Amino acid sequence: MTEEDARQAAAEAWRGLVEFWTKRNLWVQVAGALGISPGHAKALTLLDADDPPAMGVLAEGLHCDASFVTNIVDKLEERGFVERRPSATDRRVKTVVLTQAGLKARAQFEAALYEPPKELLDLPDADLRTLARIVAKLQMASGVTQGRAGALH
Repeated sequence: MTEEDARQAAAEAWRGLVEFWTKRNLWVQVAGALGISPGHAKALTLLDADDPPAMGVLAEGLHCDASFVTNIVDKLEERGFVERRPSATDRRVKTVVLTQAGLKARAQFEAALYEPPKELLDLPDADLRTLARIVAKLQMASGVTQGRAGALH
């Protein structure tokens, strides 16, 4: 396979994955049922209940400006999913702490996010094993580790 053929095959595979992912948007529906946007739900997935991040760290994790994170946290706080608390090491810094309701909401969102679609479950075992190996290679090559959807630390 030439380099151009490989690039085209990779582009076709990627396009197919992106289209499949975006059309199977149960996670978007679950976020809506929780009264938040998918972006707000993404923020929930980044929060560590045992080590609440500072607002600035959350902004970095979401790849957005710190002022925008204020809006995100406002909405999550309004829904009762998080609380702002002073940092234990610097009272000028606010951390974002998951509440029990936030933990429950995140669990609902992640359950939908990680629920394998019927089309995947219907694949033959050999195809599933091959796909799992390919995904593991992609994760290893990109430095992505399996675990919760985000986690900042």
